[in-house]
Order: sequence, then C-alpha cells, then structure tokens
Amino acid sequence: MRLKAMLAAGTLCLLGVCAGRVRAEYVVLQTGARLRVTGYELVGDRYRLQLQGGTAEVAAADVAGIEPEEIFDPMPPPLRPTTPFYDVIRAAADRYGVDADLIHCVIAVESNFNPKAASPRNARGLMQLVPSTAKLMGVKNVFDPRENVDGGTKYLRAMLKKYNNNLTLALAAYNAGPEKVDRYGRRVPPYVETQAYVQKITKSYAKLKAGATGN
Repeated sequence: MRLKAMLAAGTLCLLGVCAGRVRAEYVVLQTGARLRVTGYELVGDRYRLQLQGGTAEVAAADVAGIEPEEIFDPMPPPLRPTTPFYDVIRAAADRYGVDADLIHCVIAVESNFNPKAASPRNARGLMQLVPSTAKLMGVKNVFDPRENVDGGTKYLRAMLKKYNNNLTLALAAYNAGPEKVDRYGRRVPPYVETQAYVQKITKSYAKLKAGATGN
C-alpha cells in the first residue's frame, strides 16, 4: 500500500500537481546507484523518471526502493538571540571552538530546526545523529536539543580537525562518513546527496559571514 501511495504521489508530481516542495526523492537502483528525481510513474514494467533537464526510464526490477531526500535547503536568517535554540548553539560553539554560524547552517540543512526530526536512515534530532555517532559522542537522548547539538558539534569539530579545517571535506565526512571521503582520495564522494549537502551549507554559511561583514 505504501508503494502504491508513493507511486500515486510521484504520478501527481509528473502531472504538475505537487507544489511548494523543497525536497526531491531518490530512486535507488539494485546496483546501489541513487538517482535524484523530481517525479516518477510506473508504466508497465518500467519506471519513467523525471530528472533535472529531462526524463529517463529504468526497469522496475532494477529499482530497489524510493527514498525521500534527507536534506533541507532553507537559507537561514542570521543567528540572533531570537533564533531557535540560540543558547544551545552558542554553548556548543563556545565549548568546542566551532563557529556558531556554521552550527546554525548545519542544523538548518539537517533538520530545519525540528528537534524531533528522524530520517529513514535512522538519523535523529537537530543535527541528525545516527545511533553509532550519538554513542561515540556520548549522547544519551538524541532528541534532547542540548545533547544533540553538543554531540553534533563535537563530531563536526572532530571532522574539521581530521581534515585540517577543510570545511568542504569536513562537511562531506559529516554527511557520508569519513571512511567514504578517505576512500575517494580525500575528496567529496560522488554522491548527489552529499555533494548537494556540502554545497548548500557552504553557500549559506558564506552568505551569513558576508552579511556579518557588511558585504
């Protein structure tokens, strides 16, 4: 029933019924490849996919599943005392020496400031910590904003340190895991989601810093 509902939703998107969406979806192939789509429909034994710039078809037997995109793309306003979880962000920034604006941007893209956010991959809370990372960072209640941001910031600092303050690589490691970054020669892995994630955060972070300096 869930798959039928997803297919129906995808068909409506192809027909232009969906509106105001900030996230797309991924068609996951049996090979492990993930195709970012803005809509899809099942035609006989094949999926017709709506891609940026065109369409494509794949055999239904080659599709392992369909997943929602797990990153948001809002441009957060400047960090102010009225910002959600301002005190939590500032405390973590001071404790770990990570720029509060960067933490702010990561939260915006990871959860859109929803402390109860949970992804299909079991990432949870404001900074979307998976259980293994939460445990490693000493987080006991992943849905507690203070614990989550503390653990997420601690992990982000570890990634910045590992990659010599290279923000691009640190963010790629935060999203895909440092083992993936290392596997591809200390480069951003060739995953559409990770590349989009890094681009969105670095772009919004740069804009916030430029605004702070009056540029």
